[in-house]
Amino acid sequence: MSATASAAPARDRIDAVYAEVVRRSPAEQEFHQAAREVLDSLAPVLAARPELAEAALVERVCEPERQVLFRVPWQDDAGRTHVNRGFRVEFNSALGPYKGGLRFHPSVSLSVVKFLGFEQIFKNALTGLGIGGGKGGSDFDPHGRSDAEVMRFCQSFMTELYRHIGESTDVPAGDIGVGGREIGYLFGQYRRITNRWEAGVLTGKGLSWGGSAGRTEATGYGNVLFAAEMLRVRGEDLPGQQVVVSGSGNVALYTVEKLHELGARALTVSDSGGYVVDDKGIDLDLLKQIKEVERGRVKDYAERRGTSATYVAGGNVWEVPADVALPSATQNELDIADALALVRGGVKAVSEGANMPVTPSAVKVFQDAGVAFGPGKAANAGGVAVSALEMRQNSGRDSWPRERVESELAAVMRDIHEVCRNTAERYGAPGDYVMGANIAGFERVAEAMLAQGVV
Repeated sequence: MSATASAAPARDRIDAVYAEVVRRSPAEQEFHQAAREVLDSLAPVLAARPELAEAALVERVCEPERQVLFRVPWQDDAGRTHVNRGFRVEFNSALGPYKGGLRFHPSVSLSVVKFLGFEQIFKNALTGLGIGGGKGGSDFDPHGRSDAEVMRFCQSFMTELYRHIGESTDVPAGDIGVGGREIGYLFGQYRRITNRWEAGVLTGKGLSWGGSAGRTEATGYGNVLFAAEMLRVRGEDLPGQQVVVSGSGNVALYTVEKLHELGARALTVSDSGGYVVDDKGIDLDLLKQIKEVERGRVKDYAERRGTSATYVAGGNVWEVPADVALPSATQNELDIADALALVRGGVKAVSEGANMPVTPSAVKVFQDAGVAFGPGKAANAGGVAVSALEMRQNSGRDSWPRERVESELAAVMRDIHEVCRNTAERYGAPGDYVMGANIAGFERVAEAMLAQGVV
């Protein structure tokens, strides 16, 4: 099938859809970027499959089914009242209940939540696990707040959110700023308000009360598995590869863990202050002690690690030459200059552990240089995949051993890699995982929407 057959009218249609997205959602730059990235891949589909060009499927998939915006008042330990803003964007439920995390961070806005929710539609479709796309959060910053303050905020947040979610309706999870502590407080308030033990309403729960083994590790593990698959089809193995990792949160920590388990060497981690490069490979036990127990900075790691580790204040982790790069911090953290530096350093594969961490111009640099590039909606789908497996366990009031969860995760990541690779080849773009992921995810959602009528 030719990617260019009858493509001109389809591209005109795509441009018109994007112009309407911008008109209807002005000043939402993150959402515009996410929409453009997906839409740019879809002209070949509309040209080759006219049934999917009908019924305004592209237009409908770009418009959320529901957007909820609400006030979140709460009191700090000194009795002062604060007001934050809460969001939940329920984007598309054609394949199943809305599924996507909650992010608590000062940068959260409607644009950020819509970009994340839009990406989640296609990411969730790629898992094949029957979940729709949504996202939510608040501009609340849990950093530096006491447990009591976080609890009061979470209770206030859930007092509004509870009326919009449910195990067959919308199932939130964690994201940046929302870990096990926050999920616990949110679940407790949901249970209190509804008088129901509905374990499947939230994922990322504690193991003793409905959580899944392997959920904490899943995003980082899954990204490493996806990168390994990209290398494998190029005749390379992950063991022995030198890897740069950005970030030092949950995704980065378990990216490092899986890299070491599979025989690669993670050289770096970073935070907002700078980065550490460790010639011997990151000492995961020390890093976990500093980040998970002490809630410290990567600078502390360098000070305690010894002569093998160097801290670069305000530096850019992408300055470090490596075979593989795994951006695992936040959106738009790797730009065109960083991409050029990585290519000069001999990078072979780049895979997104965070959501949209690589700018569009940087993606083009990698693709033009022949670097294997794994987009986040495919590469970091491991987290939501294990969330869906947690929902499956909850529905059966069951608890799977860790080995089964990890086996299921590995199978899902292999399947995602294969469907992205095969779809790209089917549409005349071999090796283009961006096109493969966008088209494969869109086809699954669009086919369901077409079958269900104009809703």
